[in-house]
Amino acid sequence: MVSLSTFIAPKIENIENSELRQQLQQIIDQKTKPLGALGRLETLALQIGMIQGTATPKIEQPQIRVFAADHGLTKHGTSAFPSAVTAQMVDNFLQGGAAINVLARQHNIELKVVDAGVDEDFGNSPFKDHPQLLDYKIRHGSRDALTEPAMTAEECLAALENGRQVVEKMAGNLLIVGEMGIGNTSAASLLLARLGDIPIDACIGRGTGLDDAGLQHKTDVLTKVLARHSTAQTPFDVLAALGGLEIAMMAGALIQAASERRILLIDGFIASAALLVAECLAPGVAQYAIFAHRSVEPGHAHLLKLLNAEPLLDMGMRLGEGSGAALTYPLLQSACAIMNEMASFSDAGISEQSR
Repeated sequence: MVSLSTFIAPKIENIENSELRQQLQQIIDQKTKPLGALGRLETLALQIGMIQGTATPKIEQPQIRVFAADHGLTKHGTSAFPSAVTAQMVDNFLQGGAAINVLARQHNIELKVVDAGVDEDFGNSPFKDHPQLLDYKIRHGSRDALTEPAMTAEECLAALENGRQVVEKMAGNLLIVGEMGIGNTSAASLLLARLGDIPIDACIGRGTGLDDAGLQHKTDVLTKVLARHSTAQTPFDVLAALGGLEIAMMAGALIQAASERRILLIDGFIASAALLVAECLAPGVAQYAIFAHRSVEPGHAHLLKLLNAEPLLDMGMRLGEGSGAALTYPLLQSACAIMNEMASFSDAGISEQSR
């Protein structure tokens, strides 16, 4: 029988190093500026240095992986858009027309789309051999969580392992996980409610644009789903019962990336839910996370509190795809540049008494 013990997470190193922390802080404090004058850019520089284990942090070949899958639960009207939109948006990604494509091009971040479980066979589409499409499909969409677990234990394990494989084959030292899946705010809300022990109505938002009646219906359905899977309590069982193929694959990717000491630049609600799952499965993953922005999805505030996180931006965004993380990426570049290029008082021959 497949269980959590079957999923063997790679070793996650503890990034805490008091000597390095002191060294980084001293370097930052010696830059030609008043103490603390660069605000959160300074704490960001220190965090990147700690993640990479060096006083000269740098970002190399940043990567975006957008994980796409459909959700069986959407047959109950939990989303404002039909499931067909998932495959249509994958087509849009591959044609370069989505927001994440624009931001990836702007910041020179490599983007690939991972088919984790889209309810369409791309082998019969014009994009079957597209260099940006990675085929890791487990099945054509997750199962209907109102009547059975969203994934069997075997499917959930395969999704976690596939996520790890995606990262193992990836260049660079920074990962942004994006997602596309009509209905995945429902899955993220369910995971947050169970893993975070938070009332489901506090975890649910309007997703792609539900009206008041739609929001109430979504709440009613998800309440029934939680009751249906009340015995799912371990992180692995919760993920299999309530999650989605793309969320499971994202969690596997985050675990692998953390084991390789890559920076995890975390997007909004869905990506944070995947990180919560990853942290529950492999404690220590969250040390490697930098939180890009605060989503307007209500559940995101609870996720950020659970993960003890303070995001860098608050732009009123809720698109997903990794868009908020891509938008934030230049701040990380700036933090590294400050560490490596800004003069110290001794370099510039300036008296420290001037600050």
